Amino acid sequence: MDLPKRGVDGSPLGGFSAAAYQPELDRLWLLSDAPRGHLIPWTGLSQLLNGQTTSLNPGSRLLIRDEFGHPLPEGFDGEGLVLIGSSAWIASEGRRTPDRVARLIRININTGRQQQVLQLPSTWRELSGRGLAINQGPESLTALAPAELLFAAERPLLQTKDPLLVPIARVNQGTEVRPESTLQIQLLKNGAGLTELLALPAQRKLLALVRGFQPPLTWSAQLLLFPYPSGTDSTPPLQPLHGWNLLTAGLPADNWEALAIGPKLRDGRTTMILGSDDNFNPRQSSWLAVMAPRRSEACSD
Repeated sequence: MDLPKRGVDGSPLGGFSAAAYQPELDRLWLLSDAPRGHLIPWTGLSQLLNGQTTSLNPGSRLLIRDEFGHPLPEGFDGEGLVLIGSSAWIASEGRRTPDRVARLIRININTGRQQQVLQLPSTWRELSGRGLAINQGPESLTALAPAELLFAAERPLLQTKDPLLVPIARVNQGTEVRPESTLQIQLLKNGAGLTELLALPAQRKLLALVRGFQPPLTWSAQLLLFPYPSGTDSTPPLQPLHGWNLLTAGLPADNWEALAIGPKLRDGRTTMILGSDDNFNPRQSSWLAVMAPRRSEACSD
């Protein structure tokens, strides 16, 4: 479905870079990377999928604020989102400048006020010839457990010799940030980058959304399945186990960035939500797609 271009307040909607779903409230949160970063709640997704309504209902935007309640400076650039209780963890992409530092923050989901800030691992930080490249991460964020997060860059660190290895890092108990292994993303050689992660703890697997762009307006989107990270940075790069071309599967050719677990269908199947970032470009759309496996989870063969 193509989401509306304006919200309930009449202001433009778009730039959706991450998603998180609250099943108990049937509420989908979309994170916008607009200059003034904010979240938009949408209700009714489960009802829509099960034929009880015909549209999603957008709520009022939740502006991301600092610890004093002031709106964050323009250019926060939120790219990853995880909800845990009344908190939301958000990954912010950097520009290698003092005023645009990549970081992780935790906000109160009710007020938007910042509660905690975490810096990235030292190997990711901006030094001469080292760290994250400009506008290259962290681009993704997922929860391995209630008190354990995993995030990744979009492309390799500047000091990485192999151009296919994307670094990942782990946050334990909301305080300790440490680098892990890497993901080998084959499509990086074609100008693509890792734009979202989704952990599947029950299956001990990790999904990676890889998005590519070639001017003037050619997009690619692939979903890769990886083994679960081991918890150490000394293991070999994680290799993809399987992959799916999302455009061949039927998704529109656009800037797919968001990935989240969605509501269950009536037959018990768990859905997966994908969202696109329209870059506030009139030639693009804010697409929302919901995918489900062909068979229910009860199938054993």
